[in-house]
Amino acid sequence: MPTFTPLTARVLGEPGSIWLQAFSHAVIACTFFTIAFVIGLFVWRRWRDVMFRIVVAGLAGYAAICGVGRLVALVGLWVPVSPVETAVDALQALMSFGVIATMLKMLPQLLVLPTRITLQKAYDQLEEEIRQRRAAEAMVRRFQEIEANEAQVRQAQKMEAIGQLTGGVAHDFNNILTVITGTIEILADAVKDRPQLASIANMISAAAERGADLTRHLLAFSRRQPLQPRATDINALVVDAARLLRPTLGEQIEIESMLAHDSAPALIDPSQLSTAILNLALNARDAMPDGGKLTLETKNVVLDEDYARLNNDVKPGNYVMIAVSDTGQGIPPALMDKVFEPFFTTKDAGKGSGLGLSMVYGFVKQSNGHVKIYSEPDHGTTVKLYLPRAAEAPVLPVADTGRPAVARGDETILVVEDDALVRDYVVAQVRRLGYRTLSASNAVEGLALIDNPERIDLLFTDVIIPGGMNGRQLALEAEKRRPGLKVLYTSGYTENAIVHHGRLDADVLLLAKPYLSADLARMIRTALEA
Repeated sequence: MPTFTPLTARVLGEPGSIWLQAFSHAVIACTFFTIAFVIGLFVWRRWRDVMFRIVVAGLAGYAAICGVGRLVALVGLWVPVSPVETAVDALQALMSFGVIATMLKMLPQLLVLPTRITLQKAYDQLEEEIRQRRAAEAMVRRFQEIEANEAQVRQAQKMEAIGQLTGGVAHDFNNILTVITGTIEILADAVKDRPQLASIANMISAAAERGADLTRHLLAFSRRQPLQPRATDINALVVDAARLLRPTLGEQIEIESMLAHDSAPALIDPSQLSTAILNLALNARDAMPDGGKLTLETKNVVLDEDYARLNNDVKPGNYVMIAVSDTGQGIPPALMDKVFEPFFTTKDAGKGSGLGLSMVYGFVKQSNGHVKIYSEPDHGTTVKLYLPRAAEAPVLPVADTGRPAVARGDETILVVEDDALVRDYVVAQVRRLGYRTLSASNAVEGLALIDNPERIDLLFTDVIIPGGMNGRQLALEAEKRRPGLKVLYTSGYTENAIVHHGRLDADVLLLAKPYLSADLARMIRTALEA
């Protein structure tokens, strides 16, 4: 049987060399085809990202032709394929000229391409620029925070200064009103059978009551009013307030209550909170002259550290929120920083005292709470009161004992009051109630009377008095010298003598100025019987 022998081997008689050439052609052809495949697939997948993609694709084609040439040479070892081999070589040579020309033309561009080291330097520089930019942005934010904090501090200092001023004015005004309200009450009783004089007395009494209301608002803003906070059911209080507001606001204003079923009790003075809600509702009514909607909302909220950083007066923690919203005219942004200032109002002359929001502000601050106002012109305003949560269950209000309006007695009362006008009035009123009286204008005179052997059943002292000690200190010293001595305080400006952290001390009885004779008589009997 004849054996197959390659053509070249038959000619040259060296079969081992022919098989080595065959192996070489096969390996080189596979290499060229692999190069063509990898480059072609890469360019196809990354067409938009590859630089010189046409040239790279051409190199892939050139590698493929080189592989074809090697395959033709491999076949030619056994089969005569000279025409095909010549054609492939010619095509390969033609493409080689193109590759040479293209590569030489690209050489300048290739030489300026960045190296890995250059790219790393550029990347490092970019990172440094980004770091510097972030540092600059952080510094700008810090400056903005500092500026905002300084603005808040300036606003707080201004409000504190106004509060001190208004508190002092309210103190002096209350002394005057105490005499006016008391004496007009006596006058009204004396002329009750003369209608014309009685009507005049009633007008004076109404004016005095307006003045007393004004001082209460001033004291609320200055955070000098004595509070009696207790655990209060906020939902029940809001429901009661809404019921009272319906006839006050009128039929043109719709009242909606959105009360959280799980609303926690708040540690707050309920009577003052009711007054605050009333003031907010009246402001909302005035902002909706053509009618609108008033919404009362309650909710448990948590003010976190981030919120506290933006509001310096806030302590992070759990609060009970009351929101009073209206659909009225809104407040211009330029006036938002002034709305809590006393006597500031956007209403027409004679239509508002400008003390409603300031009273709310002072009351909430004194109660260790937080107040925030949001408003958009022509869309409405929302005032949110954040009140401290109570740890215990709500305390039910104590029912009225029905004590008679005027209670008399025959005990001896020491009156200590620095204002001569007020002192003379109080002494006269106490004597009218049947009591014996002693009077002093300061703490030194008061202690001198205390040291006398004469009987004294009750010390009735103003909180703010001269003589080196205040009324609280006078009472403590008097109780040391006369154990069992009963004490009743009065003041129109409590400061911190008997009020701490906004709360009236537990063992203190206070009759706030101004007061009527019935209130004076009731509190004297309460103190004597305590």
